[in-house]
Amino acid sequence: MDASPGASVFKAIGDPTRRAILDLLAESERSVGELTDAFPMSQPAMSQHLKVLRTAGLVTPRKDGRRRLYRVAPEPLREVYDWVQHYERFWDDKLDALGRFLDAEVT
Repeated sequence: MDASPGASVFKAIGDPTRRAILDLLAESERSVGELTDAFPMSQPAMSQHLKVLRTAGLVTPRKDGRRRLYRVAPEPLREVYDWVQHYERFWDDKLDALGRFLDAEVT
């Protein structure tokens, strides 16, 4: 069984613009227009980014009159965090070894 997060989540967060969109939405929910104003792109381009984020489950929309407001859905990011944590021990071992090497060089 594959316990890693879905490819759609990695595709979504692999793009720096989409990460910046998530950063804004982490502060507060925003409309497509507000998000478009925050970036040098057209509304259709922003809608495409939001579609990728929505497909990955990273944002959820809600209707507010004629506007659609988006907010972060943190669950898939938690899955990414948990999955990456599994590999943290490999980095810890390497960093510990580097620290011992540097300590030996200094003394």
